[in-house]
Amino acid sequence: MSLPRALEPFRLGRYRVLAFAMFVSVFGTGMWAVALVQQVIRLGGTAVDLSAVTAVGALGMVLFVLLGGVAADRYPLASLLRLVEAANTATAGTIAVLSLTGTMRMWHLAAAAFVFAAGHGVFYPAYSATLPRILPAHQLLAANGMEGTARPLLQQAAGPAVAGVLIGLTVPGSAVALIALSHGAALVVLLRLHVPGEDREPADEETGAGPRDAAPSGARRAGGRGLGAARRELMEGVRYTVGTPWLLWTLLWAVLAVFLLMGPLEVLVPFIVQERLGGDASTFGFLLAVYGAAGAAASLVTASRPMPRRYLSWMIGLWGVGTLPFGVVATTDSFWVMAACLACVGAGDGAGMVLWGTLLQRRVPRHMLGRVSSLDLFVSIALMPVSMALAGPVAQVVPLPVIFWTVAVLTPLLGLGALLVGRMRQDELAHPLSG
Repeated sequence: MSLPRALEPFRLGRYRVLAFAMFVSVFGTGMWAVALVQQVIRLGGTAVDLSAVTAVGALGMVLFVLLGGVAADRYPLASLLRLVEAANTATAGTIAVLSLTGTMRMWHLAAAAFVFAAGHGVFYPAYSATLPRILPAHQLLAANGMEGTARPLLQQAAGPAVAGVLIGLTVPGSAVALIALSHGAALVVLLRLHVPGEDREPADEETGAGPRDAAPSGARRAGGRGLGAARRELMEGVRYTVGTPWLLWTLLWAVLAVFLLMGPLEVLVPFIVQERLGGDASTFGFLLAVYGAAGAAASLVTASRPMPRRYLSWMIGLWGVGTLPFGVVATTDSFWVMAACLACVGAGDGAGMVLWGTLLQRRVPRHMLGRVSSLDLFVSIALMPVSMALAGPVAQVVPLPVIFWTVAVLTPLLGLGALLVGRMRQDELAHPLSG
């Protein structure tokens, strides 16, 4: 029986196992966001306490994401994924017991936030490096589309909703207990995961990886240990990134785009909702849901289509042009116009991310994919806190419409610059990706 293109990867048992683990990971992240707030409030904490706990979690991500990339290129990928799920299961289970017994302390929550975030920093590079080893190249776009569809639906909608229902109807700690059970189920399923091709790295004509790029991963894992070896391997990934124009200029543009967009979106839009629409936090939450749902829908559509011939141009165009309606958000008095504009931004972001993840898996040599994926995640989050910290003060001296229209226009202009300077149009024709 034929399946829709977006569902073709599910024919393979290995992918079903990996997809289930990914679904649980993002679902648990969504549940934890709500459960953490409830646990802090139960302890009599304030917004300052919640901020401190989440900051510790962010520190875990920053510290482990680059190490996670090195680990993904050095150690067996299935073992890394199991290790993350085991740590998540143990951590959530401990927090659930502490909550149920009334022995919870604020530092327990901070430690848990650190472990969960650090685990994500290890899980993402390992997951990304596993996909091209278990799927044929023509199914990678569909697999990344499924991730792009599942992430907003599970992390931003289903996870928080289920946690909220459990918190409202049952005893304290029940939401965290469900997180533990979910990660435990993922761990059990991952015991069946076998990742082929980890002992040697064949050349791949489609990705352009020749003998030099296809260094044996087994030989790499037999190399030195310790921080010195990890630093050398990380720098090897950095050198590859800097020496690959399409990759370098996409990352540079992406970090600037995240810096420009995330602060106004997360910090300033709530005040625009209040001032122009007379709305509250629930109105803002609905707008974020529209943003996420549009990204999910666009990811699914992208997963259902073949890889475009001009894939770099399409990716930059989707990300860049998608931000153009963002300027209207600060000038409209209509909720539906605002929602439509944010839907456009979310759709462009979701579709572009599907193409981007697929490009990394098809064009980056496999023995370096973990490190490049971790660098991608690192630069994506590096300036996000700075953007959020600066958005409020800047809004005190610069009118909101000026800020939003600057983001809307400058982002695609910078994307066009990256496209030209990185010679991406020539590169995509020189390295066609079919399927």
